[in-house]
Amino acid sequence: MYSIDMHYSLGVLFDLLDRDEGEAGFTLRGMEPFTEGCAGQQGLFGQPGAEEQQVSARDAAIVAGLYSSEGPELSALPPAGRRLFELSVNAFDAFAHAWMSELPIEAETVRFGRKVLVAARREGPEAERAAADRAVSDRGDPDTLTVLQTACKVCREIDRLRGLLRFNPDNEGVYIARCAPDHFILPALCEHFTRRFGDTSWIIIDEKRRLRLCRLNGQVPELSGISPPEFSRPPAAPSAEWEKLWRHYHKTINNESRNNPDLQRQFMPNRYRKYLNEL
Repeated sequence: MYSIDMHYSLGVLFDLLDRDEGEAGFTLRGMEPFTEGCAGQQGLFGQPGAEEQQVSARDAAIVAGLYSSEGPELSALPPAGRRLFELSVNAFDAFAHAWMSELPIEAETVRFGRKVLVAARREGPEAERAAADRAVSDRGDPDTLTVLQTACKVCREIDRLRGLLRFNPDNEGVYIARCAPDHFILPALCEHFTRRFGDTSWIIIDEKRRLRLCRLNGQVPELSGISPPEFSRPPAAPSAEWEKLWRHYHKTINNESRNNPDLQRQFMPNRYRKYLNEL
């Protein structure tokens, strides 16, 4: 199971924007943590009797909405989240991506969101969005800089996995890819691979968090946890024919005269390489 006991739910972080803690002064000490704030709802991957709280369905839907052509479902957001989205899509995206990083920057993220909201309140209705966007771009502010740099790291990993995931068909014709990303990005890959595969069934497994994103037989994509017995089973090795196709593809597009191992490691770090059939 994927434990996030030390993290706050994205929905809770949006709720914290509404709390009266002043413009700059904010601490998570004494605030409502994810495990308490969501105790009344079963996590998306929660099991009866489990001690761990899991990612909520609302959080996963918000992440997926960031990369959906329809955008996030605003009715599912807390009021402060909707307000942030209305003022600045850039601020909303940075806020959500910072949470997806799973890094311990919850306080910086909430302070960033509050600064955007406060900046807009100081202006008239016509200038609210311009003021919010100015606050988002203020890299001289340490909280803003932290959030923007972190969000950039998350976006970079999403782009990388769009190109580096390697799918192999199992005996039933379901295409399966495995990965272990640094950040919680699985829902952000949903729209891309739904369009790419059409009605072909596919599964992406996050081995680090024991999560599975799948779309089978053209149905609605589903995000779920992987139980320990299922996860402990060794993955099926790609067939010799399929692996040969990947190696042939790599050899065809590779230009040996421009081989640059250092640059290759920069764009394709070692943590991704073990999942690449051609290597």
